[in-house]
Amino acid sequence: MDLIVFEQDRPFIVNALTSGEFDYIEAANEMAEADFFRGMFARKVIEQLAASYPTPREKEEVPLWLYLASEISLKLHGSQSHFSYPYIIRCGGLMEALGPKAGHKSVHPETGNMTLFCEGFNRKNHYDRETPCDQDFLRKLALDTDSELLTAWFSREVPLCLKRLRMFDAEGIFIGDGSYLFVPDSEAYENSDVLLFDDHNHPVDPQKVDLTDRRYHWERCYKMVSIIHTNRNLDYFLYVGLKLLPGRESESGPLYELVGEFVQAVGRGVMKTLILDRGFIDGKAIGKCKQEHKVDIIIPLRKNMDLYQDVVGLARGRDFVWQRYEKAQPVAAPQRLRPPAVEKREAARQRTLAARKGQDRAGGAGAAQAKRSYIGRLKKAYTWQSCPVPLNAIINREVDADGSEDYWVLVSTSLTKPSAEVRTLYGWRPAIEERHRQVKCFWDLTKFRSQDFALVLNQVLFLALTYTLLQVHLYLRKQTELNRQTRPRLLQMLSPTLAVIIVYYQRRFARFSIPEYSQILLNVSGEAKKKLLARMKRMAEGLDVGLLNPRPP
Repeated sequence: MDLIVFEQDRPFIVNALTSGEFDYIEAANEMAEADFFRGMFARKVIEQLAASYPTPREKEEVPLWLYLASEISLKLHGSQSHFSYPYIIRCGGLMEALGPKAGHKSVHPETGNMTLFCEGFNRKNHYDRETPCDQDFLRKLALDTDSELLTAWFSREVPLCLKRLRMFDAEGIFIGDGSYLFVPDSEAYENSDVLLFDDHNHPVDPQKVDLTDRRYHWERCYKMVSIIHTNRNLDYFLYVGLKLLPGRESESGPLYELVGEFVQAVGRGVMKTLILDRGFIDGKAIGKCKQEHKVDIIIPLRKNMDLYQDVVGLARGRDFVWQRYEKAQPVAAPQRLRPPAVEKREAARQRTLAARKGQDRAGGAGAAQAKRSYIGRLKKAYTWQSCPVPLNAIINREVDADGSEDYWVLVSTSLTKPSAEVRTLYGWRPAIEERHRQVKCFWDLTKFRSQDFALVLNQVLFLALTYTLLQVHLYLRKQTELNRQTRPRLLQMLSPTLAVIIVYYQRRFARFSIPEYSQILLNVSGEAKKKLLARMKRMAEGLDVGLLNPRPP
């Protein structure tokens, strides 16, 4: 069976119903997952991703678009086990999006429970199919897919997909990061390493700390290196490149490889600014990004670097020019009109808050002065010998309430971007930590059900793909406020809220509420009513005869 996309055409379906014509009718819940998959199929996203998937099979008995859609459906439901597929496919929205050609509801003759009857794609099954493909097919294909080819596929095809959907913001802001993924302490986890971490889950050198200190703990882990695209409003975080490494391996080289692969896939000019942390300091690679890929890098310096000592020493000079830095405030959303009583209460609340602030200032002779931030700039610093391009150094001076000062330095390969803009852009980098926390904690990223590296990588990549495509879907649907929600909260907000009747006819479909559908049927008369009654009777009988040889429950 080829991929069949049904077009939504309400007038066409209403006209067909009143004439007594339809192909299939089913009752369903209006589900967000079904809407998501309809959008992905209509935009040919899954079909195009499947066309280049590095399948290890010489003969394609089950279409790859179904494999990708099934993996995405599992990750969308937070299930990392392929053995849960028969349950997910029955309660999820994928089958609703595919329509009756992929499978339809049927009553199990032994249990009396509602299940699915699917034709499948080959004649190898001895029992009637209750899923469009077997869960063992999904697991074996994931296990047999070459890890390096799968990683290259993700880092090439996902950016191309996002480019076709016009999801890349004109400012071209990207954030690179490395993150540790902890797994149970078993040597069976292929390619994993054991490292020592502090209480903030930062790796430390065991030879430089007291191992009896309870703040330190050993963890078996992998390292995930990723590049994420966002815009100035942080409306979405889209994974455009990802590599999974052993925990001990350096993240710097693989990240710059991802930059090159991204530029090779979509061309220059899409990635304009890449924001990095200290772990990716590499003068030669930074120069290559600027000279070959036309990508500007923003990165902080380590305090033990010669360039840091040079610029901070110059900044302490009497003639160095500082300017006050104020954090940019987000643009406030337009206020909705509120009833006069609500406006009156809000005005009173604001007067009370202003009075309290005035009292704090009046009695605040001893109150601590707020922390202040200053920035200064040194143009075209060349003292980083391994970096072949000039750098703009932005020196940041933080003054605490007691007058103590602290310095930290950002460098940028852009010679024209204002200093305040560079610091503001770098201030977005911690936002990626919150997204990693969401993916790890609420999308079950690290709940690995298998110890084989191929299946671990499959879980990480497909979860990142699912997260990205869902963000795309919500952005295109103008529901960007939902992109900031955790997965459980998002599914609660998008849970089924309306029972509907879906009518299919000649590759078109329409959804009707139960009152709407009843009204259409009550207005049908004559020969059309007889045709509808006969078709309804055959469909009702089909629920009982669909499964002739079911698998024993």
